[in-house]
Amino acid sequence: MIYTVTFNPAIDYLVQTADFKLGSVNRSISEQIYFGGKGINVSLVLSRLEISSIALGFTAGFTGRAIEKGVAEAGIKTDFVHLESGCSRINVKIKSDYETELNGQGPDIPEKAIEALFEKLDDLRDGDVLVLAGSVPNSLPMDIYEKILARLSHKKINSVVDASGKLLLNVLKYKPFLIKPNADELSEMFGTAISRKDDVVKYGKKLKEMGAQNVLVSLAGDGAVLIDEYGTVHIQRACIGKVKNSVGAGDSMVAGFIAGYFKDGYGYALKLGTAAGGATAFSEGLAEKEKIFTLLSQL
Repeated sequence: MIYTVTFNPAIDYLVQTADFKLGSVNRSISEQIYFGGKGINVSLVLSRLEISSIALGFTAGFTGRAIEKGVAEAGIKTDFVHLESGCSRINVKIKSDYETELNGQGPDIPEKAIEALFEKLDDLRDGDVLVLAGSVPNSLPMDIYEKILARLSHKKINSVVDASGKLLLNVLKYKPFLIKPNADELSEMFGTAISRKDDVVKYGKKLKEMGAQNVLVSLAGDGAVLIDEYGTVHIQRACIGKVKNSVGAGDSMVAGFIAGYFKDGYGYALKLGTAAGGATAFSEGLAEKEKIFTLLSQL
């Protein structure tokens, strides 16, 4: 089974305006609501690829109930920890000449809720996949990823970590199955500008030496690079299309990669991940199955 963890789920409220003016009353020309957070995004795209997963994390208040209901209606099994106070966050995303985002902070997460999540994770079995994605809210300890992987280290869990900076570097000792930094995150971790694919391969291999089994580096319009567990380097060009949306493309790549790997190994995983990421980037929302396989045919 595949499990995804979203520490700080959100309702994303997308508003399109013709000409956004700061300090003035603005009228929308379209509005959309999405239920998300990086782990939930992975579960949603997996579902569209007809692969089951269980969404874990924390929800609170009426917004939390709406998120849980929306995710369940999308065909995803949920097992969230329900917080006793606060509300799950709402993120406002304004699309006009520029994209402007106002992301909520989210509820406080007490120690007993963290322990409740740990108890749910204790049910994972050898061979299961655990996806940890995104930043950690202020109310959680910054070593939460490490604590989770340490707790499960006696099991043969395929952990997937999509994070940045120390959050990612500090879990490499637990030998995650897959990590997925982008080029900017790779540059930040090693304190150097990385632009050429040769540099991506060089520093991706360093992350592998530090413990990651597989390193997938997303390069937006320049495609992706994968250094697999055998040290083989795979380079994939990007799909062709018009970018409409930057939200969730990386999560979609993770979902596509997982789906592709368990069907036909690393080569197909990289292609399906690239197609899924492109399908989200070229859509208003998360990738749909038809769009993913249309783009896959390009590769």
